[in-house]
Amino acid sequence: METQITGQLAPVLTVSLGHGESVIAESGELSWMGGDMALETGRSIGMSQKGGLFGAAKRAIGGGTFWMTRYSTPSQGFVAFSVKAPGEIRELQLDGSREYVVHRHGFMCCEEGVELGIFLQQKLGVGIFGREGFLLQKLSGNGKAFVELHGQVVAFKLDPGQTLRVHPGHLGLFEATCSLNLTTVPGIRNKLFGGDGLFLAQLTGPGEVWLQSITLAGLAHALQPYIVTETAAEGGAAAVIGSLLK
Repeated sequence: METQITGQLAPVLTVSLGHGESVIAESGELSWMGGDMALETGRSIGMSQKGGLFGAAKRAIGGGTFWMTRYSTPSQGFVAFSVKAPGEIRELQLDGSREYVVHRHGFMCCEEGVELGIFLQQKLGVGIFGREGFLLQKLSGNGKAFVELHGQVVAFKLDPGQTLRVHPGHLGLFEATCSLNLTTVPGIRNKLFGGDGLFLAQLTGPGEVWLQSITLAGLAHALQPYIVTETAAEGGAAAVIGSLLK
């Protein structure tokens, strides 16, 4: 299997496969493909034998899809996956001794032997009250995996006991050796009027952390005033102007 990442603002990952090789992605991730490619979709693809229906359900709870797709070829071909927003693509090498946690929209694809599951926070409140829908996925096993991070990526290396507080939506990727907890935004006025939500994710080292400057929820919110809905279009020029002035 050979991989190539092209582009800088909105990169594309191209995976070239030979006879007997395959790559696994969540259903709906395909951008384009070429050559003699075969697709197989199932709930247990990319899961351990113990995963089954329960493993697929946990993966869906973590922000992924219930179904996974295996791309393979009897001869040769390629498949491409593109990012959902401007940012970058990272390659992760898992050898059974390291595990990674990625944001809910971050997983792109992986080799056979890598398992995608849900990351369980120490406090359920992180997932319930996080403004960005704070659900995380865990990558484990053996093989290569590719994830996407949005916007500018800033990396931190936390020493044992060192902490970092992050707005949940900006937490892109971190090593599973870091512990994740929930902390509130300091100050009553900040909680009520700050507009940053009530909670922050607190990471404690040791381990590496990669933060992303763009969140999909924030991007959608910024674009909302410029989106002309069907209702506005049917209402004529006045409705369109009203939509733009919101």
